[in-house]
Amino acid sequence: MPADTRARRRYTAAVLGEHAAPEPTAVPDPDPVARGVITDVSPHVIGVATDRGEEKFLFEAATTFWRGREVGLSGLRIGDDVVVKCRAGRWVAERIWVRIARVTGVIASRSGDTLEIDTGHTGARRPVVIPYRSSGRMGVRLPALRPGYLFDAIGMWEDGVVHASLPAATQPPFPVWDAAPPQVPRNVGNRVHGSVAWYDPAVGDTALSGLRGAAYPALDGGSDCGDACDRVRSCRPLPLLSRGTAVTLDNDCTGDSAVLPVVDCASVTAHFCDRCATCDSGGDGRIAQLTLASFLALGGRPESGCFNATLTVG
Repeated sequence: MPADTRARRRYTAAVLGEHAAPEPTAVPDPDPVARGVITDVSPHVIGVATDRGEEKFLFEAATTFWRGREVGLSGLRIGDDVVVKCRAGRWVAERIWVRIARVTGVIASRSGDTLEIDTGHTGARRPVVIPYRSSGRMGVRLPALRPGYLFDAIGMWEDGVVHASLPAATQPPFPVWDAAPPQVPRNVGNRVHGSVAWYDPAVGDTALSGLRGAAYPALDGGSDCGDACDRVRSCRPLPLLSRGTAVTLDNDCTGDSAVLPVVDCASVTAHFCDRCATCDSGGDGRIAQLTLASFLALGGRPESGCFNATLTVG
């Protein structure tokens, strides 16, 4: 957990009591989620350079691989960034994602098949290429690739640019500035339902590849992100939180649960009033973006994009 997050938890506990600042769920030992760069591939074992050094992961008949789509063992190449979900401790690879990436935000500009996306919560703009082979599939759910329209897609990193292959949301038929303010109740409790997506904090900083936590769309004005995190009214009634606040996230689809710290701002998610189709037990609107490691640990499949969840404060 980042030092500033630990400090905020201590301050909250001192003022409001330990019940208001639960300790985040410890990372399992051994951690079932590994990330690194492929150093070796054989018919039964993959070598990966992780933050623990070079590790070996065994394959079995049920091991699956994703490289923009379902692939076989031939989809693994030395030098690729991979995320490995393990079982049987940290030895057997259950599923491997190769160079997976996601870009969520508002289209800022377009030039040919390249878009620039304002991702909001990081303040960064990221380039995305829509390859011709993916354009038909992308166009079904993201038909308006013009400035002002929402964009959410999953794909692969190629030379520092995301090549989108799967749409992760159905785009509203109007730009964000024409969207009517959602009607939400004034009274906000400490328990909300909705969907959670994921983002990758390790972009440009591999030290964050294993970060556990949630980016949240309704940070209070005194947070490190300032007013930028609370300028959009969310589709769901959300309590104002600060960075470092611990929240309980329950995956309504699998039953997995964890206490996670709020580690970042996710103001852009407030624009998304879509419904997650994964087990379809929640309501419209996104309530958080989990780091990729947390999303996997809570039973999510990154290529699915989301799962329905319950968020409880305190």
